[in-house]
Amino acid sequence: MRNISLLLLSVIFSAQLWAAETCSRVATINYQEVLVDVSSSNRGEGLRYFLEKDEIAKELLDEYQENNRPTWRGAAMSTLGTAMMIGGLMRTNSGDTETLTSRNFLIFGGITMVGVSYLISKTNQVTNEYLLSKSIEEYNKRNTPKIFFSPTNDGKGLGFGVGQEF
Repeated sequence: MRNISLLLLSVIFSAQLWAAETCSRVATINYQEVLVDVSSSNRGEGLRYFLEKDEIAKELLDEYQENNRPTWRGAAMSTLGTAMMIGGLMRTNSGDTETLTSRNFLIFGGITMVGVSYLISKTNQVTNEYLLSKSIEEYNKRNTPKIFFSPTNDGKGLGFGVGQEF
């Protein structure tokens, strides 16, 4: 049980290390750096001033921001997983005949649900990044000044750092 608690705590605290620092993404426009994400809740908003000049780019940016919003399904799955973990911690095993309501099933099932919900959310976020790149590409086809933006530095490797909120 102690190992499970340590594993859960390490995953929660290390998630900040794995998270991309969305508040520090910058694009270069006219040799000046522009903050792409003005807040952690509305990604890509720093480029809206430029992208709204092009209708296609603006629509893609709006779709990008819509897809980045949290969904009720993810929240429900995480809430249910957390409730299962809490229920498992509060439960005492009274017999070997219980299967779906046993302590271990509830704890491991809850951890699995929270983990799957997190992975689905992160996968959707990563696959959604192409919309921002496509929006910038559409803007650059027909407008000036050009926007130079790379979502990642080189697209290779694994980065570690300290996350920041503002």
